[in-house]
Amino acid sequence: MPELIPVLSALEIRRLVLGLAQQIAADYRGRNLVLIGVLKGSFIFLSDLIRELDVPVKIDFIQASSYGAGTESSGSVQLLKGIDLDIRSQDVLLVEDIVDTGLTIRWITDYLKSFQPQSVGVCALIDKRERRESDVPIRYTGYVAGSGFLVGYGLDFAEKYRNLPGIYELIP
Repeated sequence: MPELIPVLSALEIRRLVLGLAQQIAADYRGRNLVLIGVLKGSFIFLSDLIRELDVPVKIDFIQASSYGAGTESSGSVQLLKGIDLDIRSQDVLLVEDIVDTGLTIRWITDYLKSFQPQSVGVCALIDKRERRESDVPIRYTGYVAGSGFLVGYGLDFAEKYRNLPGIYELIP
């Protein structure tokens, strides 16, 4: 039976989301902001984040995969769903649940730049810097995590645990 060790409570996550929303609103006030959620993991974070923003935004989603059903990145990124909105000359902020190796977010950032947006930034609820393989600038970070495989609040292991209100380290 897997063990779940608490990392962030629902209340701690709420405080992080509020702080990120305040920073983003201040930085993008008066600009044309498009938030692009990275599916599937970011959908809960993005939903909570947009409800706290007091600036107009457009929303889109992209889906890419480098994990499959494992706990380690395969190192190869596959686009499963592209964007639908025209982002040319728009300020784009990628909203990601977790950035660890940086390979997927680097690939997505490069892909989005091909549409000639005004800017592309990254907002990650969790940054696992110790696992970084590709240098990717993260403009907004909620929490810097250490080692361990995290689940909950949208993060999954083989499509399980996304529904947990907090974030936990999964010990198989």
